[in-house]
Amino acid sequence: MKNNFVKYIDKPTIILYLLFVVLGWICIYAASYQSGQTSIFDINYRSGMQLVWVGVSLVAAIVVLLINSRTYITLAYFIYGGMILLLIATALFAPNIKGSHSWIVFGSYFSIQPAEFAKFVTALTLAKLFGSYDFNHKTLGRKTLLICTIIFLPMAIIILQKETGTALVFLALIAVLYREGLSPYVLLIGFLSIVIFVITVMFSDVPLLGVEGASLERFISINLITIIAIILKRRYDVRGSGFKAKYIFAIMLGIYLLAAIFHKYILKFDFVYIALFCTVVFLAYLIYSYFEKWKKEYLFLAIFVVGFVGYSYSVEYVFEDVLQPHQQSRVRVLLGTEDDPKGTGWNVNQAKIAIGSGGLLGKGFLNGTQTKLKFVPEQDTDFIFCTIGEEFGFVGSLAVVVLFTIFILRLIHIAERQTNISSRVYGYCVVSIFLFHFIINIGMVLGIMPVIGIPLPFFSYGGSSLLAFTIMLFILLKMDTARHVNK
Repeated sequence: MKNNFVKYIDKPTIILYLLFVVLGWICIYAASYQSGQTSIFDINYRSGMQLVWVGVSLVAAIVVLLINSRTYITLAYFIYGGMILLLIATALFAPNIKGSHSWIVFGSYFSIQPAEFAKFVTALTLAKLFGSYDFNHKTLGRKTLLICTIIFLPMAIIILQKETGTALVFLALIAVLYREGLSPYVLLIGFLSIVIFVITVMFSDVPLLGVEGASLERFISINLITIIAIILKRRYDVRGSGFKAKYIFAIMLGIYLLAAIFHKYILKFDFVYIALFCTVVFLAYLIYSYFEKWKKEYLFLAIFVVGFVGYSYSVEYVFEDVLQPHQQSRVRVLLGTEDDPKGTGWNVNQAKIAIGSGGLLGKGFLNGTQTKLKFVPEQDTDFIFCTIGEEFGFVGSLAVVVLFTIFILRLIHIAERQTNISSRVYGYCVVSIFLFHFIINIGMVLGIMPVIGIPLPFFSYGGSSLLAFTIMLFILLKMDTARHVNK
């Protein structure tokens, strides 16, 4: 039969999926259990409602498998456009729920979060773009702006919904581009973005040389950007041409020595201006080199410097005005610039206590004291791993980590064996999203990642996330069957 997908569907992945769904349902029951609750099936409690969503997700999985796999790629742009409009409408008209405008509410029992579905919709859109007839590794660089727009547009709208954690998941999609031949310099851009953000947060209150208003974090960031650009220029220079990097560094050092003497004996001033002066001089040299040799790398370097200097000035605004106060505190606590064990640090501290109290084998099902006494906020959603650690111990936690690792490795295997680029790109998008959720969720529970509020796939309570993860996974499985079934 043409649609005999059952024969060719990846059985190990299906088994892992069903196992995760069942284990997740049981953990939600344990985490949300209340005295007087007589049944795990009672829909008046979270375990019962999650079971309803499990049923909906299984039906959705079957529907996904019945649809021709090429349909998803064919309609990707239309679905993406509709999703963008839905995200905008949600940001504008959705009610305020815990400070976020990201939920479409239907009555008192049913609500949906479009941002969860935007993840796999964006993945499908990237898959269609990469699979287009005029797209290859040679055109990848020229279409980077389009790729970034597809990724960052929904991300920006979700940030406006005050769902920063969900928005950050979209950054994981950038990793897919390396499989398809994107330059590793893009990774440098991402890494430098994070470094400048961390520098800004850590040194924002530290004065520079005792001058009021002088920004130590901006001084460090601008010099770091310039130094990296100088090193990169050295890689592009033809041997024997242009100033050597050591001469440029010597000139910068001389400028700083003269400025230091002036600052000490004549007039104190903000050294950020000296950093900007050095950067502007180097920019002028880059532009001169470009017009002299018509080498596009010099122009790209100039754009790199200007862009990151602008970014360094915008980070403080984003941190102070875009992130919510509790999100700011979480970042500061993680970086060690703020100590708030009874406030922002409460979640992580209680999570560590819960996991540590489980010991080797755990306290037993429904016997977790930290869980039952509700010491850990959001313990059946973002912090569901605490329940696993407390009630099933190190052995249970390790089993979940191992199973997830096997699951992700299996997805990588599926993605790599695809015979067309669209399916392969979509497969790696799925891998990236699951891996990001897995690492960040468990990492934030253990206190080694910022608490940004994203669920553990298939385990955390939530219909939108379970349904979205299910659809995303089964679209990949359907694409995988197309390798065998003649459409």
